[in-house]
Order: sequence, then C-alpha cells, then structure tokens
Amino acid sequence: MKNFPKHIVIGILFLVSLLPFPLLYCLSSSLTFILRDIAGYRKKVIEENLKRSFPGKSDKERRIIKRKFYRNLTDFLLEIVKIKSMSRKQFAKRVEIQGVDILDEYFEKKKSVLVALGHCPNWEWMAIKLALVSKHKVVAAVKPLTNPYFEKHLGKLRQKFSEDSLIPYKMTLRYLIKNRDKLTITLIAADQTPTRGESDYWTTFLNQDTPVFLGLEKIGKSLDLPVVYLEMTRTKRGYYRARFENLVGNPRDTKEFEITNAHVQRLEKTINEHPDNWFWSHRRWKHKRTPAEIAAQKMG
Repeated sequence: MKNFPKHIVIGILFLVSLLPFPLLYCLSSSLTFILRDIAGYRKKVIEENLKRSFPGKSDKERRIIKRKFYRNLTDFLLEIVKIKSMSRKQFAKRVEIQGVDILDEYFEKKKSVLVALGHCPNWEWMAIKLALVSKHKVVAAVKPLTNPYFEKHLGKLRQKFSEDSLIPYKMTLRYLIKNRDKLTITLIAADQTPTRGESDYWTTFLNQDTPVFLGLEKIGKSLDLPVVYLEMTRTKRGYYRARFENLVGNPRDTKEFEITNAHVQRLEKTINEHPDNWFWSHRRWKHKRTPAEIAAQKMG
C-alpha cells in the first residue's frame, strides 16, 4: 500500500463514499472482522489500555468493550470517507446537537467560546454539523497527519461546507488574537498525547498517570474565553447526539490547572459511561514520568 498510487486510493475512497448507508455498514462489519479477528490490529495496545483503565472490570467485560470498539472504529473510518458524498440534509438527520443556547448566551455577551471535546465517537461529523447550524464561525484546532497527501484530502472533507475552518493547533492562540473582533467557536480535542517536550503537566486520567496539553487552559486564561464541554454519544449505528454543557465560565478566576482538570474529569466520565466509543488503539500512555519530573510538579 505504501507504493500504491495515491490517486487510485483516493478514487477507491470516492467510490466507497457513494455506497448507501446500509451497504457502507455491511462493508464496515467485514472490515471489523478483518482488523479484529484476522489482523489483530493493535490488539495488545487495546487490551493493555483497557486493563489499566478498568482494573475493576472482569476480563469478559473488557472483551466486550474491545469487540464493540473495533466495530466503532471501522464505522468511524468509513463515515469519514462517506463525508465526500453526504448532503446537508443527511448531516441534519444523523447528528443532533443539544445545548446550543449555552453558546448563544455567551455570544450575547460578545464572547467567543472554546469547546473542549474528546475523540469519541465521531467528532468529524459533529464539527461539520455544527458549522452548518451555527450563526458564527466554527474552527477546529488540528494536528496535521504525517502524510501530506492524505492530510490535504482529509482537510477538504472537513471543510466541505465551510472554508478556512481548520487551524494548526500550535497557531490557535495567534489565530484567536488576530480574530478577536469576531465571534467564534473553537473546537479543541485535548485528549491527544503530548510529545516528551510538550508534557508540561501530568494528572490521573482513567486510573493512570497521564501527560496532558495545557493549551486549552492557556488560551482560555489569556483571552478570558469561556470553556464549554461537548459530549458526543452514538444513539444507534450511524446516528449521533452532541450536547454542550458549561465547564468554566470565567477562566481568569480559576486556579492553575483547574480548567485542565475539569476537562479531564468530565471526559473521563463520558468514557466510563460509553467506554467503547473512545480510541483505545491510540498509544495514549507511551510516555512515563521520570522521578525528577514527579518531584518538580509536586514542588510547583
């Protein structure tokens, strides 16, 4: 696949996007079987993540979560491909958004909003649907893919109905300062793994010592932007519900790490309630703190 012509891959993906939803999910079920039962895609990573995150669950309970996760993963991947041929009407039908009045209250006060979310279960559809229904600009802070060709293709899908809606995550603060005269909704998925050099803060998340990004908190405090949490759940196959809720209304009144911990704890609650919806194949805990780092944070 590495040397396979990329334009042919894109062509195949386009044809897949034309499949009606019933056939799309039949294909997804076949891919689930291949990834889970034949290839064993990241099996050890998934099992280790689940074992450490849910030590109180039985082996049978964790196996059920793993099996559901694989199906959710292939559904998600094909749903991204499906974006190419989806209409506004289909997004309206398949993604329900609740709690938008929370955003409107801040907009009435002439305040832009930071939206904290996690990678569960289909944030790509949610971001597109939000851009379709919002009266104000919706932008997403993203980390680029390592493959520039597919990064460009994914960017086109993400911006199908709204141009200039992606910000490189390292440029988020600069972008918001430059556009502070405009009301915006900025989506930040703060559950990604920082590099060793970016691991400025560690906390307990899913029963494990975990490095987290502080960007959400730094931006919120710097610009005094309220932080809203967005929980997304799967109501049935191919249908989702997203719900906004207040997390921090006055960032500059918070203590250090309060915003970060609030998001981590709220996301953890979401994952505990719907564990198969999170990305367990991700090597979230590949970094470990050194004794010196533990001592430095305690002193800080």
